[in-house]
Formats: sequence, structure tokens, C-alpha cells
Amino acid sequence: MRLLLVEDDDHVAAALSAVLSRHGFDVTHARNGEEALQALLPGGREPFGVVLLDLGLPDQDGFEVCGRIRRMCGSPVIMVTARADVRSRIHGLNLGADDYVVKPYDTGELLARIHAVSRRRAAAPAAGEPSAQEGAPSGGLRLGAVTIELSTRQVSVDGTAVPLTRKEFDLLALLAQRPGVVFRREQIISEVWRTSWEGTGRTLEVHVASLRAKLRMPALIETVRGVGYRLVTPPAAVSPAGPAS
Repeated sequence: MRLLLVEDDDHVAAALSAVLSRHGFDVTHARNGEEALQALLPGGREPFGVVLLDLGLPDQDGFEVCGRIRRMCGSPVIMVTARADVRSRIHGLNLGADDYVVKPYDTGELLARIHAVSRRRAAAPAAGEPSAQEGAPSGGLRLGAVTIELSTRQVSVDGTAVPLTRKEFDLLALLAQRPGVVFRREQIISEVWRTSWEGTGRTLEVHVASLRAKLRMPALIETVRGVGYRLVTPPAAVSPAGPAS
């Protein structure tokens, strides 16, 4: 996931960028509000999944930057600031921030909050953005030879039904939300198993192996070593699934 870090302190930004990169984020650092707004302009790349926004910027107040971001795009914004008073929190959230984290913070908590807002964003497309089911009476997705019927929880390959367990379907449906995007192991475990227990990691590996075998497409789900998994399919192959012929 691409992440925009808006922080004027280079030492703080370097340390946080290193942590975020180790957790699979593609970090872009902006040192002031204007750099942040320029980075958010459409440029043909995948939009930023999350913006971490400091409020004490050298060129303009972070609240103003948040308001301008909200008028530009739908990327989730987490304000990360030393301003701990309730009025600032309320003002930031009213401006459209998705979360508000006070410095100093625990890095693990910040990562959890990033995962949380990105999950909410994935589940709720921006205004004017077609949802996965829009225009699909059966409520499904077609990814090359694979068809996923979300409403009936059925999967088929080249028209042949493939029986999956409940967790196998949930895992496939999660990855299919954003083909090509890496889902971190902890994010998958949180979404599918509703737990953060590290022992679930082995269960995840077993379910991925089972999906590859049942779909007879071992290359469909790619392991991103040290990070997680992604569904590999050409963008043109992803489309709403129409009525069965």
C-alpha cells in the first residue's frame, strides 16, 4: 500500500518511514503542506491508501491541509500530532480526518490504526467509484477464469463449481477486493479470523495452499515474503460477474 507521510521533522520521518517500510508500506515523505498536496495530485499511480498528517507544518496549519485533502481525494487521513486537547481532536475529526493519534504514540498502535482505516476504506468505495457488485445482478466478481459470487458465496473456475470452506471463501473474497494489492498477514488474520493471535499464521498458510490446490491455479495467490499475500491477475481480467448463461 502507498502511504503519504506528512512530517516536517526529517529525523522523525526517517525513523517512522523505516518502520512502515518493514511492514510493507511504500512510503512517500512530504515535509510541508504544499508538498503533500502536490503528491496527492492524480499522476497515474495507485492512490495513497493512507495519509499520516502532522499538524505542526512550517508552511500552513495541518487542519487547513486536511480540509484541502478532503476536497481533492478520498484517501483516509490519520492526524498524528502533539496536540492532545479535546477541542483539537474534535476539530480534526469534523474536518474529515479518519483518526487522530497523539504523540508520543506506540508504533504498534499506529500500525493497527492504519490497518483499521484502510479496511474501512476498502469496504466503502469513494463516491462515484463503482463497487465490486455494481451492475452485477448476481453480486460477484470475475477474475479471469475465476468467478466469485459474493451473494451466494460460490466460486467457479471456467464455469465449474469449486466447493470452498467458509474461511477459504472469506480469504479469497478479501484478496479479490483489490487484485494486485498486498494484504499483510496480520490484516488477513484480523479480517478473516477476527483475531490477532500469532498462532493463526500457520492456519493462514494452510488455507492459502488449499485454495491454490482447489482452484488449480497455484500462481493466482502470490506470497510476498515477509509481508503477506496478493491475488495476481491482469487488471483487464477483473470485472463484475454477469448473469450465468
